[in-house]
Amino acid sequence: MPRPSFLVSLLGFVLLASPVLAHTAVEPVPRDAAWLKRHDSFVAIAAQGGVDVLFLGDSITDGWRATGKAVWAREFAPLRAANFGIGGDRTQHVLWRLANGEAQGIRPKAVVLLIGTNNTGLERDNVTVRNTVPETIAGITAVVQSLRQRLPDAKILLLAVFPRADGAGDVPVRAQVTEVNQAIAKLHDGRHIHFLDIGARFLAADGTVPTAIMPDKLHLSEEGYAIWADAIRAPLAALLK
Repeated sequence: MPRPSFLVSLLGFVLLASPVLAHTAVEPVPRDAAWLKRHDSFVAIAAQGGVDVLFLGDSITDGWRATGKAVWAREFAPLRAANFGIGGDRTQHVLWRLANGEAQGIRPKAVVLLIGTNNTGLERDNVTVRNTVPETIAGITAVVQSLRQRLPDAKILLLAVFPRADGAGDVPVRAQVTEVNQAIAKLHDGRHIHFLDIGARFLAADGTVPTAIMPDKLHLSEEGYAIWADAIRAPLAALLK
């Protein structure tokens, strides 16, 4: 019978030799036809160049076109900024977009990245987990790595996932967001990747999300977009020097 030490060594070899299982957060995938149409419009913008600041993300970034339109026009349009946000996107969707043209022809000086909230929580059935915390962290990390590879001259302003729902650690999705942010903060290197957590600016003193800032406890009001703009004005200016 093999000695225990031999079995331990053999087990270690098997584990090291086994492939790492992929998961949805890091597997680039497209969405529906309407989504592809929006993606194509971003590819066209990228091909034209002339963008110094790229905003990349999901519906919260997408909202600069609607609720945040006036703030965008005042704060970011003068910086030659482009908005590549699509509502409902998760890390896997942004990975696909970057791999399929949205990073070609464009040479931004800075990228403002906010992604990951749609990887947390449950699907619409309120049972199926979208992604685990480690998977979400891996997905955000993969997006950052893709940006570094495809836009090597750009400085990335990596924003912590914004708070959502009410309460603190006793609310599952809020706890997930906290864990994710603690992990992705370690991606900060002070040179190419600059992590910034502005989440506290959206919270009341008791830790709840004011409806005046996030009416549905997730998406921003015009006041919320003004808070966002004010919070990144100086850090973004520093990256553009």
